[in-house]
Amino acid sequence: MIESIKPPSSPALAMAQVNKCKDPRPGFVDHLKATVVNTNNLQFQAKTAMEELATGRNGNIHETLLSMSKAETSFKMLTQVRNKVLNAYQEVMRMQF
Repeated sequence: MIESIKPPSSPALAMAQVNKCKDPRPGFVDHLKATVVNTNNLQFQAKTAMEELATGRNGNIHETLLSMSKAETSFKMLTQVRNKVLNAYQEVMRMQF
């Protein structure tokens, strides 16, 4: 009698199947998405504050500069995180197995 072909079993495959369960805690991707959304919101708030200052609807230059500074800092941080992730990815791709 001919038996069907079975997929190879190894401890690594068994671990991969165990780890597929949903973890209720947010992961790195969730944090990254939240950071991108937050940075976008800060950029929008800074743009709105600049427009209001330029049109005269808001004369508070201090708040405008603060919102611009927050947006700039957030964008710089997000750019550095992106650079670190890309560097880590490139390093992993250079590894030989």
